[in-house]
Amino acid sequence: MKTKLPSMSIIRGLLFTYDIENTDDLEREKIISSTNINNDEELVKLFDELTKPEFLFYTRNEQVWFIDSISHFLTIDDNFDAVFKTMSTYFSAPVTDQKKFMQILLSCLKNYHNESNLNF
Repeated sequence: MKTKLPSMSIIRGLLFTYDIENTDDLEREKIISSTNINNDEELVKLFDELTKPEFLFYTRNEQVWFIDSISHFLTIDDNFDAVFKTMSTYFSAPVTDQKKFMQILLSCLKNYHNESNLNF
């Protein structure tokens, strides 16, 4: 299997669910805007509800690419401005700690990936 290079654009693509440019879905918008995304527990719940189903739709190799990309950018101490500064979201407040947001996302993605291993 050929390893894909880390990509900030695929991370942004995964978070497109939260972008106002995404298709109108009033229920999804309500869920996003009512979540305190700077609260770890609420953020995990949001990811479980909206990101998990999309993530599990991807192939195993694509899932690993997401995980490896986020891990890479955390390792090099990236601030993730390339993701957050290019998005307009339904979040009711700005993300106060972008690295922590990504660390929580990474943890969730690893859990989803491991859970899906049990189904193979």
